[in-house]
Amino acid sequence: MNEKLYSEIEKYVPFNEEEAEEKETMLRFIKDNEDVLTRNNKIAHFTTSGWVFNKDRTKVLMIHHNIYNSWAWIGGHADGDEDLKHVVLKEIEEETGLSNVKFISDDIYSIKIVTVDNHIKRGKYVGSHLHMDVQYVLEADEADSLRIKEDENSGVKWINVEDIDKVVTEEKMIPIYKLLAKKIKYIEE
Repeated sequence: MNEKLYSEIEKYVPFNEEEAEEKETMLRFIKDNEDVLTRNNKIAHFTTSGWVFNKDRTKVLMIHHNIYNSWAWIGGHADGDEDLKHVVLKEIEEETGLSNVKFISDDIYSIKIVTVDNHIKRGKYVGSHLHMDVQYVLEADEADSLRIKEDENSGVKWINVEDIDKVVTEEKMIPIYKLLAKKIKYIEE
């Protein structure tokens, strides 16, 4: 069992009933499965995402994801790394070019089990599965230069939190992103 991951999720305080249920599912998944951190588990595996705010908390940094053809959070697969905070920093740098980001909170910001439909990635078929996603909240300077990662995204930009539902075309993700934008006021109180 991945004890570090289990412990971090166990101490997470859910924001609502949905997160409480998903927390229990994640904990059970970790207990019942040996390989939860790699894509070798074709049913589900852990991923992490960064919800990166500007200093004013009015905008979030998003990428235009090639597979989903939508603006999306920044993140990726654990690929065996139990330190999801390390993974999210690596993914932010790879996908946006930003290396000067800081955690607003050291704790998990949110959790979500996300369904992933079958698709082709780098010429290979990927079957439908679940992402056990752990999100962190970070801050970056809007003035820092950005770059895309062509094999994964076709755009990187700051988006006003009020405009998330206008730019995100992946319908199932809109409520998730809106909740992430809303939750920041509870961290800063």
